[in-house]
Amino acid sequence: MHVVLIEDDIDLGQAVTEHLEAAGHTVEWSKLLSQGRGAGYADIVLLDLNLPDGDGLALLREWRSTGRTVPVIVMTARDQISDRVRGLMAGADDYVVKPFDLEELLARIQAVARRGSAAPVLRIADVSLDIEARKARRAEEVIELTAMEWAVIAILAGRPGRIYSRSEIESHLAAQGLGEADSNSLEVIVSRLRKKLDAAAISTHRGLGYRLEV
Repeated sequence: MHVVLIEDDIDLGQAVTEHLEAAGHTVEWSKLLSQGRGAGYADIVLLDLNLPDGDGLALLREWRSTGRTVPVIVMTARDQISDRVRGLMAGADDYVVKPFDLEELLARIQAVARRGSAAPVLRIADVSLDIEARKARRAEEVIELTAMEWAVIAILAGRPGRIYSRSEIESHLAAQGLGEADSNSLEVIVSRLRKKLDAAAISTHRGLGYRLEV
């Protein structure tokens, strides 16, 4: 899984990153709320609440109010029942109180991922896309996509309607171990996706990036 970690504590952030990467996950670590807000595709977000530039709950409420459904586990030293209730009411999928055991955190990530595994199928024109299962169909016809094509679609599907910059997409691909993708190769991938799915599936915004149209 691709995990976005939003945590300003250097020691904890390093420990969580190393533990999750050792378990086979990729981790994108942001130390500020503003950096986390700009994070793109994620299978799950680990969100601290007390950040130097704001409260993580504000970001969580913002995501939920705009329809972003990425699973979020709150990590915080706030241990009162009222704090947990506020976190869950704001849209958190789980709540972990610091200090916590790294194996417990990993187990909670896996549990939340299982609960959210029935992701909705996206529809682009007459094509259905099941991102989780990596299945694309037009009527009864199976559309074959490469691993890189699926990765690009998954990034854009993290928030349909949002424009992702080229550098943002390239960094996500690199974080997933898919190698370096420069701007020219990214253009080729997008071109292939348009041919396979629909010409209007991905829009280009000059100087800004790409957006998935659903």
